[in-house]
Amino acid sequence: MKLFIDNGGLRFESADHAKSPPGGVQRPRNPVRSVSTAEASAISAGIVGESALRVWGLSPQQRIGRQLARIGVPLGAAAPGGGQVLLLRADWVYDDVLLRGLAEAEGDLALLGDDGAPVALRLAASAADEGRALLAERRAPDSIPTVTAATLGSAYNDVLRKREAPYLLPLNAGNHAAVEKRIFGGAYKGVTDLVTLYLWPRPARAVTHWCARLGISPNQVTSLSLLLVLLAMYGFWTGHYVLGLLAAWPMTFLDTVDGKLARVTVRSSPFGNVFDHSIDLIHPPFWWWAWLVGLPAAGFSLPQASLVLGVIVAGYVLQRLEEGLFITWIGMEMHVWERFDSRFRLITARRNPNLLLLTASVLFGRPDLGILAVAVWTVLCLIVHALRLIQALLAKRRGPLRSWLASAP
Repeated sequence: MKLFIDNGGLRFESADHAKSPPGGVQRPRNPVRSVSTAEASAISAGIVGESALRVWGLSPQQRIGRQLARIGVPLGAAAPGGGQVLLLRADWVYDDVLLRGLAEAEGDLALLGDDGAPVALRLAASAADEGRALLAERRAPDSIPTVTAATLGSAYNDVLRKREAPYLLPLNAGNHAAVEKRIFGGAYKGVTDLVTLYLWPRPARAVTHWCARLGISPNQVTSLSLLLVLLAMYGFWTGHYVLGLLAAWPMTFLDTVDGKLARVTVRSSPFGNVFDHSIDLIHPPFWWWAWLVGLPAAGFSLPQASLVLGVIVAGYVLQRLEEGLFITWIGMEMHVWERFDSRFRLITARRNPNLLLLTASVLFGRPDLGILAVAVWTVLCLIVHALRLIQALLAKRRGPLRSWLASAP
């Protein structure tokens, strides 16, 4: 059993993502799981043709190379005798899950585009030259099994908590903007808070595009967000709530941008994941503490401040524990079990919904009532999550449970 940090919360998972978790819940394969050592040593990859168009600042060769590196398939190196080769056209854009599916497949295989012609081939290494020639003409060897994006990859992405068909897109000048938009949409989480889901997507895509063009890395964006975390805490601590909020909201925005930038430019790294998610996990309780400390400086008195702080911090920790137990006992994220859970995630007592309460309280001139509202909402959400955990445990006794997203038609 491993402990991960996921979107500001604790996540417990089995070390083997390809197997069904406890309770018989079938988890879709992780789209960025590396193929096994034996698989990687038996397959190499090559790019057929070229394209001058760049996608999110990357040439097709760079993008495909980074995607293949994430799943452990070497690009350009010849496979050993008896191995296979994965040939990919440069003028198409592939979802990670499709490349992994091709790498894990057995035997010869052709991936077809929407027009029914092949865009990728998996062949014996000895047939690589013939395969390159055929793929350049968008033809496949006779009698080779074929798959499409819909049949090769699952529509349910448990990592990003959404149901969305994997993309396989032709790349040309006429659809370049649409391709970048689709890739960005594919990098966005489907179950999250209402600010991230409804307010940030359009500006986040613009800023992500700007960062990609300038070569700004996801870790640089995360570093800037850390500075804003500290500035917001200073504003709250000193009772300058407007200053604090003017730093806090851009921080939450950059917290969206850095993850999307990492995904669309295929630049995620173990350090970056820990750096980003550690900040997300740690800073919210410190913000709420600073808010309470700053009340006297802003001219407000809250005699029960210690109790309020205790309730908020304890509730924050216990909610993360509930989510971790849900994964351990039920085998899926709490917020993807049923439609209610995904909708409740929009407003549950996490950072952004709490900031909405605090922002409203400042606009009405009562920051003391705002932090009280956060404490009350934290308790209510804690109770709701506890009830959902109990309901899931009872439902599991009647048979394996599946996420409503995985079960949707």
